[in-house]
Amino acid sequence: MHIPEGYLSPSTCATFGAVMIPVWYKAGQMIKRTVDVAQIPFMAMSAVFSFLIMMFNVPIPDGTTAHAVGAVLIAITLGPWTATIAVSVALFIQALVFGDGGVLAFGANAFNMAFVMPFTGYYIYQLIAKNAPITSTRRVIAAGIAGYVAINLAALVAATEFGIQPMLFVGEDGLPLYGPYSLSVAIPAMMTAHLLVAGFVEGAVTALALKFVVKTSPEFVNAQIVSEVKGV
Repeated sequence: MHIPEGYLSPSTCATFGAVMIPVWYKAGQMIKRTVDVAQIPFMAMSAVFSFLIMMFNVPIPDGTTAHAVGAVLIAITLGPWTATIAVSVALFIQALVFGDGGVLAFGANAFNMAFVMPFTGYYIYQLIAKNAPITSTRRVIAAGIAGYVAINLAALVAATEFGIQPMLFVGEDGLPLYGPYSLSVAIPAMMTAHLLVAGFVEGAVTALALKFVVKTSPEFVNAQIVSEVKGV
């Protein structure tokens, strides 16, 4: 899902970068207010987790690869604002050091994977798992569904960003200046990979990892979940 250099116009990249600046600022403010000191090491570990899991690409039948992100798991355990910062850090390092995703496209990649994905996944999870005990199987299932749906929504947004480029930026010869694939090509190509492969990987990772965290370190689970169970 990483968008490389040259697929989005400079103006598109600048727009998404501008959109993400207030999001990152808000995330920083929310982390100061809501994240306990004891959770800071876990926050750092979550960024490392997202970085590592995105480096493992799963082959898909059309000859390309897909990967999980881990954004929904971080959103569930530490909150969506924390997930925004953690995944953004992972994406920045990948783009700057490994060339996985363009540096200019960093804002767009962060919008898709560090904003759209954790927030949609978090609220889908809360909707399904509402009032369930913290060790309930329903929470594990909810996490899996949230991971599957959220990564596919993020992929749809990314595909749309690709697909509108030929509509907006065309040279004098009539050829696209940036992403060459229209919406009719970009959306099916992106969604097939994520609906059939990446979504299930993300869902399984999210569900199994949440089950492990709740079992071994329940104190790290988002305080909103604990207070919801207690009825506070």
